[in-house]
Amino acid sequence: MCIPMVEKYGAKPAYVQWTVVRGDTAFLQVQFYESDESTPFDTEGWTYLSTAYDPNGNVLDNLEVVAEDGYATIKASPDITENWGSRYTTVVAELKFDLQITIPDPDSEDIVWTPVIGTICVLGNVTPSGAL
Repeated sequence: MCIPMVEKYGAKPAYVQWTVVRGDTAFLQVQFYESDESTPFDTEGWTYLSTAYDPNGNVLDNLEVVAEDGYATIKASPDITENWGSRYTTVVAELKFDLQITIPDPDSEDIVWTPVIGTICVLGNVTPSGAL
């Protein structure tokens, strides 16, 4: 017997603390599974946006998102992370970020869903060749 399923997006986003070293490349992978928790979800046609927000400088940074079937990888490149924080302390900045997905719906309006929100904890890099 076929049981109809209704997908519910946006019920409660996952809250993530992502730790990044200033001036480094950083990746965060978000995986999507069916309810059996082992089968990758069909994400074909989904579009992704990810943004980091620095409330101190009132700056938004667009983060690159690369998607494959069942997962998306958020990338913060060194040219962006080198500008996060300017102090010589362990934690140099805390930024808010999210991952927003648009899912096409042929029968009505597209679904906009934010499955992940969180904080980027930026650690200082004190290596001489690193971003200070």
